[in-house]
Amino acid sequence: MPHDSHEHAAIEADGPEGYYQHLAAATRSLLIEKGVFSAGDMRAMIEKIDERSPAVGARIVARAWTDAAFKERLLAQGKKTMKEELDIDPVVADIVVVENTADVHNMVVCTLCSCYPVFILGRPPDWYKSYAYRSRTVRDPRGVLREFGTEIDPGREVRVHDSTADMRYLVLPMQPDGTEGWPEEKLAGIVTRDTMVGVAEVQAAG
Repeated sequence: MPHDSHEHAAIEADGPEGYYQHLAAATRSLLIEKGVFSAGDMRAMIEKIDERSPAVGARIVARAWTDAAFKERLLAQGKKTMKEELDIDPVVADIVVVENTADVHNMVVCTLCSCYPVFILGRPPDWYKSYAYRSRTVRDPRGVLREFGTEIDPGREVRVHDSTADMRYLVLPMQPDGTEGWPEEKLAGIVTRDTMVGVAEVQAAG
């Protein structure tokens, strides 16, 4: 899926690896040494993640836009619906789908680290993992949205959802006017990663 063309000047990646990155590497090495999993198991999991992209999430969004029954199930039971209806396994313990409406705009963050639905959206972008995004999104969500070029009407509520190790969030963006009746494949083509994280809104092509 193409990335939005705007730049994220104020949301930058962190600097060199620090204490926690080194701790994670040491823990990983110890778990391999103890036989909890092998280096091959880890490599296979990384390759599986690399196979995923925002196109997977876009497929889910497009189905929700075109199938009211699917959308209702998705909002009630995200992970189960993805697995049973589309054979998409988010892998994580649970995934909650939150719907953008004319009254509410949702955005996702992980304040403690960088929990992210990688099996639906692929690897997280650097800005999502940055301390600036993680700390500022909960304090000034509208300001962060403006830096992504997204202006939310003052009368529209902005809700910030904090991911955890056991729960991920996926934003179901609003379908743009003028795209009613489009086939799923065409609709999926206008859904970007940023719209499913909630830092942008879907724009109809052309």
